[in-house]
Amino acid sequence: MKVAVVGATGMVGRVMLKVLEERNFPVTELLPVASARSVGKEIDFKGKKYKVVSMEDAIAAAPELALFSAGGGTSKKYAPEFAAVGTTVVDNSSAWRMDPDKKLVVPEINKDVLGPDDKIIANPNCSTIQMVVALGPLHSKYNIMRLVISTYQSVSGTGKDAVNQMSQERSALPGEEVDMVYNYPIDMNCIPHCDIFLDNGYTKEEMKLVHETRKILGDDNIGITATAVRVPVIGGHSEAVNISFEKDFDIEEVKQLLSDAPGCVVQDDLANNVYPMPRYAHQKDEVFVGRIRRDESAANSLNLWIVSDNLRKGAATNAVQIAEHLVEAGLLKMVTA
Repeated sequence: MKVAVVGATGMVGRVMLKVLEERNFPVTELLPVASARSVGKEIDFKGKKYKVVSMEDAIAAAPELALFSAGGGTSKKYAPEFAAVGTTVVDNSSAWRMDPDKKLVVPEINKDVLGPDDKIIANPNCSTIQMVVALGPLHSKYNIMRLVISTYQSVSGTGKDAVNQMSQERSALPGEEVDMVYNYPIDMNCIPHCDIFLDNGYTKEEMKLVHETRKILGDDNIGITATAVRVPVIGGHSEAVNISFEKDFDIEEVKQLLSDAPGCVVQDDLANNVYPMPRYAHQKDEVFVGRIRRDESAANSLNLWIVSDNLRKGAATNAVQIAEHLVEAGLLKMVTA
């Protein structure tokens, strides 16, 4: 299978390559795509070196699959050009997520919505992906009425320049200048500002959680409010999620549902101080859930603490899992001799 990775030199692109290799995805020819200044550079993949190619050359090669992680503007311009030559695109930007004609997919929850005509498939926002992996089975059983979400998001969600800012802050001498990405220092700080502010006072990141969750779960009636906060963590987003259900629940049944859910790992042993933390979710593909407890202030309500690696399950791994499903379902044809 001929596979293009668009944005191959970026943080998520590099993790996509790593995940493709780890999961032994059937790549017979790799087309790493990046900006003009990176064309000709070499990428290592499965023990071989591949030269970075231009977007135009990758489109001309008509790969079976293109994994995009190069920003919304790039995706809006080039994803349709790939689709026009028969390529199936899995896009990690926000460009197509809320397009009514494009599917927004977390394979554990709604992979069955995909069909042969879906040539551009949207990969959800990192915070949304990890949350719905846990919420999906609970919504099916108890019917979610309302979500109150607080996120604690890694600097890697902003990109490598933000990681560099925090690293420089930690090593800078007094008075030494730091290359700033955020409006404020991030080390030893929390910034309640992820993405741009919108007219309603919420950030774009917060509204992604609202709209994308409804679309993936297939229920526009769920009331959702969110506060997204950037924290000085290198890898892994954490979320405190308060859930109100239509039906009451048994807490042990909730734990069992989450334990049985694909991609979910329950870490909830309070006697031994076991609960999810980004330090231990880093570079793993699972969604970790703990602090599972009834909200004693409201009827039929539950509190969860959800943690996952935002570059892996929150981006690269989810995209590759979509591609794996396309192969398994016969929606992505492999080249045969």
